[in-house]
Amino acid sequence: MQVYVDRAKCDNHGQCTFSAPTVFRLDSNGVLEYDATVDESLRHDVEEAADVCPLQAITVTN
Repeated sequence: MQVYVDRAKCDNHGQCTFSAPTVFRLDSNGVLEYDATVDESLRHDVEEAADVCPLQAITVTN
């Protein structure tokens, strides 16, 4: 599965890190980092992260 974060929308709130901490994380400067290719077993967590994103900056595709 592919994950994309629209950097123009993302404001580094980090809400996604609570839903899918193995995929999304904030670096030491508070900037979001994420894995673009994710195992299918994490789909539920990643889709939840996309849902809770306050700016709807996360897209999940097959």
